[in-house]
Amino acid sequence: MERRMDVMANALGATIAKRMYNVSLAIAQSALPKVTQDLVMLRASQINGCGFCVDYHTKDATAGGESAVRLHLVAAWRESTVFTAAERAALALAEEGTRLADAGAGVSDRTWEQVREHYDDDQIVALVSLIAMINASNRMNVIVRNPGGSYQPGQFAG
Repeated sequence: MERRMDVMANALGATIAKRMYNVSLAIAQSALPKVTQDLVMLRASQINGCGFCVDYHTKDATAGGESAVRLHLVAAWRESTVFTAAERAALALAEEGTRLADAGAGVSDRTWEQVREHYDDDQIVALVSLIAMINASNRMNVIVRNPGGSYQPGQFAG
């Protein structure tokens, strides 16, 4: 696969990426657990087929101490026993929020109730924003064919 365009080499693209990074930084600094953030970003990226983001979030989660077993089971989290009830609620929201067109009602009331059971308002704002941002990033990377495989853990830190 050959990249169609290096968005970061374009002045407008770099400006937009910087703004997106600032939103992502606010989310990263929120009270939403980092492990939940990692799992949600990985799951949305898997659904959207974004090789760059799957590479990125798998490697950063591993560098942050996440187990290989849990990372391998994210795609099958419903049939796995390694995730907490709170993580399962966040993963359900990530899936439903990513697959909006697949479900006539969007995010189900049941999933929303599960999220409300485990997260406070600030964490929910962070979670909803995270899902929106990772979907935007996935789409940008897929459209320009930004390939996975070369990301180095922490590459975008600081």
